[in-house]
Amino acid sequence: MDDIHTPTVPSGPVTASTRINHASEDNISLMELISEKERVESELTALSSVLDSHGVNMNTTLTTFDGFPRNDLDIAQIRTTRARVIRLRNDYKGLMSRIEEGLHLHYSSAANINTSSSSAVPQSRGSAFTRNGQESGQVRVEPPFAKVNSVVDGSPADQAGLKAGDEIRQFGEVNWRNHEKLSKVAEAVQRHEGRSIVMKVVRRGAADDTIEELELSLTPRRDWGGRGLLGCHLLAA
Repeated sequence: MDDIHTPTVPSGPVTASTRINHASEDNISLMELISEKERVESELTALSSVLDSHGVNMNTTLTTFDGFPRNDLDIAQIRTTRARVIRLRNDYKGLMSRIEEGLHLHYSSAANINTSSSSAVPQSRGSAFTRNGQESGQVRVEPPFAKVNSVVDGSPADQAGLKAGDEIRQFGEVNWRNHEKLSKVAEAVQRHEGRSIVMKVVRRGAADDTIEELELSLTPRRDWGGRGLLGCHLLAA
């Protein structure tokens, strides 16, 4: 007898995400990969809702205590949904890996262009810094996940040196892979009230031809005379 807990993938056409994961990297642009990632996330959310509507999750048992299929569940639909979730999760891992490679390549190329420009006009270019504030020729470039929309004068963000237009690559332990639509930033702010958070920030010149890497220390607090703990407005990049 087949194990009804083990989902089977129905036969049919290959999904778009599967095609992208197996296509040549030369044929798929970074924006197409990001778009496909968002599509997969949306479908996973929808599939999760389907399981919720049945009152089950990916691990809920589908049999009675004596091994018979539960008659209160639509076993076929649940198995099909679970199979689709498993396939999409695997596709998602592949997409994230390729997006990370593409983003690192993109921003590394931008940094190399900036370094070349810096040699020609050194007085107008920013520098890359390590955690200790020392110049470094080798910097691991993380893609930004948030952009500073505005900063209130005299706020903790202002005192930390944050400016409108700055792009945030790291906020404490939060980065582009785990920020969850900036919700993790809000959680980090609440946890660190009265304690400093290290941020990695990229600041671009007026014409986007200069890039300055900064490491700032920001201390969330309530007693600065304004709303919130930071005094700045962030947008997802």
